[in-house]
Amino acid sequence: MTTYLLAGGGTAGHVNPLLAVADALRARDPEAQVLVLGTREGLEARLVPQRGYELLTIDKVPFPRRPDAAALAFPVRFPRAVRTVREYLREHHVDVVIGFGGYAAAPAYVAARRERIPFVVHEANARPGMANVLGARGAAAVGVTFPGTPLREARVVGMPLRREIVDLDRAALRAEAAAEFGLDPARPVLLVFGGSLGARRLNEAIAGSWQDLLDAGWQILHATGDRSDMADPHAQGYAVRRYLDRMDLAFALADVVLARSGAATVSEISALGIPAIYVPYAVGNGEQRLNAAAAVEGGAARLIPDGDLDPDRIRDEVVPLLQDAAALEAMTRAAARVGSRTGAEDLIALADEALAR
Repeated sequence: MTTYLLAGGGTAGHVNPLLAVADALRARDPEAQVLVLGTREGLEARLVPQRGYELLTIDKVPFPRRPDAAALAFPVRFPRAVRTVREYLREHHVDVVIGFGGYAAAPAYVAARRERIPFVVHEANARPGMANVLGARGAAAVGVTFPGTPLREARVVGMPLRREIVDLDRAALRAEAAAEFGLDPARPVLLVFGGSLGARRLNEAIAGSWQDLLDAGWQILHATGDRSDMADPHAQGYAVRRYLDRMDLAFALADVVLARSGAATVSEISALGIPAIYVPYAVGNGEQRLNAAAAVEGGAARLIPDGDLDPDRIRDEVVPLLQDAAALEAMTRAAARVGSRTGAEDLIALADEALAR
């Protein structure tokens, strides 16, 4: 029996691919022991036990970025976290570690190296986080979602995706999806979303241009976000939701997507072969623009800078694209080439190679 320790967490960007790999491991070998290393504060503290996996915890120890109290405590707290992970590795006879970045990953990489246990790194974003930059230096293998991610000897494996996306039959679910959102399955749909909290820039652009989109013959499914105060005009062909509980149905109905370009969003849209218009979030270190780069360069998507998106840009660029059937067909073919639904299996193959060595 092989024992795997999957290390990561904090945000959905780390937890979701981790759980996708855990599920793929369990499906492949029900006898395998799959453990998860995380913190008590991260999203994993709720989602991992819900999915039926044992969660081993360590204290949250962020890398210091400025001279403050946390920086002063780091030289004591980080080695303590590493010692805790080493104890877990020995106690559970772990054979291989797979890390996904985040607070739990860096101590796991150091502990695995000291225990001479092979470890594999997966980086979801085109611009890697600090934990994975450090971990890649001693990893048995490094898997990345996007080409060009600057990690040593990285191999493109794609994003490990949840089963409801991997197994999604969009055509088979289109009628059900249209009924769910009160739209016509025979007419094209633009799906607009900016994450669970929404995206003000996208909401404002659609609020000033939705009639133009409807006049162009398109319907709109718009997830405004939990914190949005955007009014619903209750117009036929325009379905407004704060949150999409059934994202699989939303994707089944979407003919084009207008969205932010988080790593998971880009990976899921590309895997499903849906043309996209990405509006990268302008705050942060610029990883969202890089996440979209491969899809844009491959012809599967277009990009509009956040500061340029407004109702006029929707009318001048998005509406003409939606009316260009040949351009949309070319983007659809390109998306099928760019995307992958085998990220979990391809990452597990790297772990298999590390174990074999």
